[in-house]
Amino acid sequence: MPTPIADLLPRGGLARGTVASVAGATSILVGLLASVTAGGAHAAVIGMANLSLLAAVEQGADLSKIALVPTPKDTAVEVAAILLDGIDLVILGLAGVAVAPSRARAVVARARSKGAVLLVTEGRWDGVDLRIDSRVAGYTGLGDTYGRVTGVHLDVAAAGKGFPRRTLRMEIRGDAGSVAWRTVPETPATGPTPLRAAL
Repeated sequence: MPTPIADLLPRGGLARGTVASVAGATSILVGLLASVTAGGAHAAVIGMANLSLLAAVEQGADLSKIALVPTPKDTAVEVAAILLDGIDLVILGLAGVAVAPSRARAVVARARSKGAVLLVTEGRWDGVDLRIDSRVAGYTGLGDTYGRVTGVHLDVAAAGKGFPRRTLRMEIRGDAGSVAWRTVPETPATGPTPLRAAL
């Protein structure tokens, strides 16, 4: 995974069998998707028709290792449970739905038994091992009156079973046709009030 995110998490990443929730900037999901597939693992994205695959490619994603189920309707959780059998990382967009604890427990048990990682977003899922929250903190590249956005600053927090909440400010920056992640000091980035959408 991107180094700044790895630095934030216990053991430097997501262990197999982990179920985590991700909220806030979609850049975190894109970065995880790109890192996992660039490393040779397979991933699936369910219920997230608007997730930018171009952004994932710019971060090094291998599209041949990504399965997409953009509109699963009311079967998203069942589709995720099936894909956990043979996919290393499953990203599940819940479209605002709260998943019943009994239903969630069955899928969590499947992820653990298969050694897969399940990331849930855009909804409520109880009993996760880890929560990653993020927000856009500002931009770089903008002057007082004009300019071009060259980077986005994110404040990212992680908390989970057995470790306290930790926070880190990081930047996603475009350099020479690719996108790079780096940790930055916690000082305000220049730019206007954060936009609703992140990279």
